[in-house]
Amino acid sequence: MNQEMKFKNIVAQYSNVAPEEITNNMRFREDLGFSSLDFMSFLGELEDTFDIELEESEVMKIVTIGEALELLENFQ
Repeated sequence: MNQEMKFKNIVAQYSNVAPEEITNNMRFREDLGFSSLDFMSFLGELEDTFDIELEESEVMKIVTIGEALELLENFQ
């Protein structure tokens, strides 16, 4: 499974959207229904899954799936 699909599978756990239906322009809160707590739990799971440490200042700028994927790619 590639990195993007792993990422989308994690996103799907916190929303009612199937991984294959998640697009890069979807917004976490408005389109996927993430609460603040969901988003923080999601970030923790990302850090564990991809063995990275996210900077809070960078994370707070993320609105869309595409922005989050771009940030994740910067760690690879």
